[in-house]
Amino acid sequence: MSTANASHTSSSAAPKGKRRLFLVVIPALALLVGGGLYLHGGRYVETENAYIKSDKVPVSVNVSGTVTAVLVQDNQSVQAGQPLLELDRVPLQMALQRAQARLAQVRTDLLTQQAAYREKQSEIRQAYTREKFAQREAQRQADLVSKQFVSASRYDEARQSAELSSQQVKTLEQDLQRLAVSLGGSLQAPVTEHPSYLAAQAELAQAQWALDKAQIVAPQAGVVSNTPKVGQFVPAGGTALMLVGNAQPWVEANFTETELTHVHVGQHVTVHVDTYPDQVWQGQVESLSPATGSEFSLIPAQNATGNWVKVAQRIPLRVRLQPQANAPQLRTGMSATVEIDTGHKRRFLGLSL
Repeated sequence: MSTANASHTSSSAAPKGKRRLFLVVIPALALLVGGGLYLHGGRYVETENAYIKSDKVPVSVNVSGTVTAVLVQDNQSVQAGQPLLELDRVPLQMALQRAQARLAQVRTDLLTQQAAYREKQSEIRQAYTREKFAQREAQRQADLVSKQFVSASRYDEARQSAELSSQQVKTLEQDLQRLAVSLGGSLQAPVTEHPSYLAAQAELAQAQWALDKAQIVAPQAGVVSNTPKVGQFVPAGGTALMLVGNAQPWVEANFTETELTHVHVGQHVTVHVDTYPDQVWQGQVESLSPATGSEFSLIPAQNATGNWVKVAQRIPLRVRLQPQANAPQLRTGMSATVEIDTGHKRRFLGLSL
């Protein structure tokens, strides 16, 4: 009888233990796990809408010309200052020679004007002498005509000669003033300080600069792409090729606006690049865009309509990658996954993780 009771008691205790397991232990564990995930879930934000970025420099030419030599190949790494291509130098050298001749001609003209200025001064001195003589002669004829020693016509001729001499002096003085103005107001000033000489000198310097720009060099280190062909004409200001900088790539990550509540500059970032799944990069949040991506589009969205649907906007941020030894090369445009440690801790009933 006691054996039967013992077996009955053990068989009834087993279902009670199972019920306690399913009704108490498992819900408690689920509550603890769910609570832990909730408290821990607000710390990290992640997005797959992220891409590797680098400086893309359109290498343009400063002077128009035909490409005569391409010194690099597509996808070739170059250093800052390395020659990339050559433009036709013949028209540029001709322009330089014209500028040199123009400068020499301006110098000759200015020296000629200085000589004319001195010559005009001599003419004025001679004219002053003739004017004084004519005035004295007119005075003598006036005295003689008053005594009736000469005729009135003779006096008129002397007076006319004096007036013409005076007018000639005024004309020569005006010519001298014109020459002084053309010489910059002073005969003593050097020719090299004259505006015409300075302008011709600037044209010569510009022609020399244009000739020096016939060789296009890399503005920074990087990889070249879209190189031109020999014989291709490139206008001034036109893009000859593209240069992708490789100094320090960064990551542009696009988060929804609701995920950036606790994101700040300087927070730690973990980056996984799709091309290298086994490699991990570390970085920091460098900056956040002042506007959403749609604000920079050519035709921004107009929400003042009757059929409006609220859509979470994305705001790009920039992640600065930390230098990593022996890391594979990152190429601009590669897809990446970004995870930001915001350090934010959720709280529930005074608890936090």
